[in-house]
Amino acid sequence: MPHYTWPTDKIPSSPDLESKPVLRALIRARATLAELKGVARTIPDQSILINTLGIQEAKDSSAIENIITSLDELFKGELNLKQLPSSEAKEVQNYVEALKMGCRLISSKKLLTNNDIIAIQEVLERNHAGFRTTPSTSLLNARTNEVVYTPPQSFDEISSLMAELEKLINDDNFRTYDPLVKMAIIHYQFETIHPFYDGNGRTGRIINILYLIISGLLDFPTLYLSSFIIRNKADYYRLLQEVRTNSNWEEWLLYMIDGIYITARDTIQLIESLQVQMMDMKQKLREGYKFYSHELLMNLFRHPYTKIEFVENELGVSRKTASNYLNTLAKDGILRKEKLGGGTYFVNEDLYHLFLMR
Repeated sequence: MPHYTWPTDKIPSSPDLESKPVLRALIRARATLAELKGVARTIPDQSILINTLGIQEAKDSSAIENIITSLDELFKGELNLKQLPSSEAKEVQNYVEALKMGCRLISSKKLLTNNDIIAIQEVLERNHAGFRTTPSTSLLNARTNEVVYTPPQSFDEISSLMAELEKLINDDNFRTYDPLVKMAIIHYQFETIHPFYDGNGRTGRIINILYLIISGLLDFPTLYLSSFIIRNKADYYRLLQEVRTNSNWEEWLLYMIDGIYITARDTIQLIESLQVQMMDMKQKLREGYKFYSHELLMNLFRHPYTKIEFVENELGVSRKTASNYLNTLAKDGILRKEKLGGGTYFVNEDLYHLFLMR
């Protein structure tokens, strides 16, 4: 069975790719993405969005690969209360770490190199295998068991194609597409090259996020397509394959651009709901507690499940003072107090349920 890697010199030029339906979809998606960028800037501490949205994305992206865990388990995992996480939760935690590391790697240089991509995959999979040096298994039709796609088999071919992809990601003058079109091409190309033994899907979805930041469409990671892909998983795999076999670019681009629009719109609503919760909590704390501080408010939204050590370290107060703050808020029903593995944690229930309902 031949493989279809579609090097960028075989991708149609932008007038052919950017058809009228694609251009119409781009207008709507770019406008909503710009609105999201502005709304995200209104949150006073961006680590709130990075932490909470990042954990949600890690859960959803891993679920695409049938790695299933719960938000409750993931938030507990952040507490490190000497309870061993499940193997699934550990894999999702690796995703969160890989995503944050990817953001750090591009933060100053605004480039995403192949060495960066390999480093991200190493954190994700906890290995140092790098690009494949042996053939990958072929993709089979689930119904007929027929081989429908075979990725590049040799290390040399993988390296050559990834070098081309690196240029596509970082050189604005190499293939001048709209950035959202380019992101869809990059994602298709990466998943089709399938350069790693494991973790290609999750690594590819992290690349999506990082490319939106590199291209200036986002300031930091707030838009994640995994929840959209989960809801439309069959179309995702079908359209990837149709580009490989029939060069059906338009439907693939429309799928990805619509995903950006829908996800951006949903994320705007989520952030607006988060703002309402923050204002409500701020009012309760300011009116009812002499120990109110901006830093305490940020802590309660940075960590849906917080603990005494988090407050102690982030507010620079003694352990006794941090314990008093949290236990007082729990006694008054502002937080919910729980015990786990010999430790204690405190839940911002409204925030937890906001993400649970997504």
